[in-house]
Amino acid sequence: MEDIFLIVGLGNPGAEYTKTRHNAGFLLVEKLAAGWRAEWKNERKFRARMARAKYQRDRVLLCQPQTFMNASGEAVGAVVSFYRLPRTRVLVAVDDADLPLGEIRLRPGGSSGGHHGLESIEQHLDSREFARLRLGIGRREGAREITDYVLSRFDRTEAALMEKVLDRAAGQAECWLSDGIQKAMNRFNGTVDNLNG
Repeated sequence: MEDIFLIVGLGNPGAEYTKTRHNAGFLLVEKLAAGWRAEWKNERKFRARMARAKYQRDRVLLCQPQTFMNASGEAVGAVVSFYRLPRTRVLVAVDDADLPLGEIRLRPGGSSGGHHGLESIEQHLDSREFARLRLGIGRREGAREITDYVLSRFDRTEAALMEKVLDRAAGQAECWLSDGIQKAMNRFNGTVDNLNG
């Protein structure tokens, strides 16, 4: 019996949010879908865009909640409940302003770190025990209010670095699927620049 895994990318739907920093999670699942030749479909019952893929022997569901960031848990909760997925087979990719651009960090659980998308998922799954892959987007020097920043787009230099980050994060997600979270953390966590992409 093949296992089903769920990889969720967090972001906001709509053209005005495309390729913004806050949509780093969307960018990652789009990269995975392209690499696995999986097609996206809007699925109303989940309030999400979904793509179905096969990776090695496993079935993988890719998910982009269409609920807006702060209500991401509504979509994730619906998918997890429909497929009766154990929390250990759920990975959530999310932007993180507390990590510098270029750094990725996978963890098996933990706190939301004030990220409203993660808070919503924790609430709907009634658990913090799901893997989260944080994609660093950095923040402006000394800025406390970051709303405008996270909703802005990467400049050309940042976008080039983000491409490398997404390549590495996609490799980490595949490693999580094939070898488990411990190996994926050991092999991929860190800064892309220092690790030559």
